Amino acid sequence: MEWFESWFDTPYYHLLYSNRDYTEAESFITKLTADLQLPPDSRIIDLACGKGRHSVFLNQSGYNVLGLDLSRQSIEFDRQFENQTLKFDVHDMRNPIEADPVDAVFNLFTSFGYFDHADDDKKVFQSVYNVLKPGGFFVLDYLNEEYVRKNIIPESFIERGGIEFKICKKIEGRHIVKDIYFEADGKSHHFFEKVKLHTLETINSYAADCGFERMKIWGDYQLNEFKKETSPRCINLFKKK
Repeated sequence: MEWFESWFDTPYYHLLYSNRDYTEAESFITKLTADLQLPPDSRIIDLACGKGRHSVFLNQSGYNVLGLDLSRQSIEFDRQFENQTLKFDVHDMRNPIEADPVDAVFNLFTSFGYFDHADDDKKVFQSVYNVLKPGGFFVLDYLNEEYVRKNIIPESFIERGGIEFKICKKIEGRHIVKDIYFEADGKSHHFFEKVKLHTLETINSYAADCGFERMKIWGDYQLNEFKKETSPRCINLFKKK
């Protein structure tokens, strides 16, 4: 079992990240859909949807949404929100997506770069390309490699729900690795996250090889211009030719 299969399916993962800013996320998605000029009833896939908060908000905004995630526990949780225009399913993003063609695919908040092999990364782009309508959009919201390297904090402590998490970050080759240590339920736990520090050039090469054209790069959730040295995010907008 790969690290993301075990870690993402634990209640501790969701506890650690329970402080995520919903207001910022909803503002970002509102700005994003406005910029793309996606009309109401557009079909959108939220790829790696987690607990479904972005899928639900997109659906409330008038879109027909399919949320996909590898975590069975997350999808079981998400299904309470289903309706005629909001569905959820378990899916590995490396595999072909069995769905009618869609207008856009969103992969948000660094939900990519988990795989050891470049071929797996390329499979994600190909599966997204194949499920999009001609002229459809792929939004890949990723970390900015340069910013991460310059602003890494080696050690920190976070308290959530009575549990203290010790977070240790380091760069190993082309990856940023986050080790997570904590005590809970009478046991010592250790999980880790490992994400590739993909360059702009690598991401674009994967996209171009599949037939995408990169239209824009934003540097933050306010959709400001991307600056390699200072932007906290690298939000790529691709279009299917």
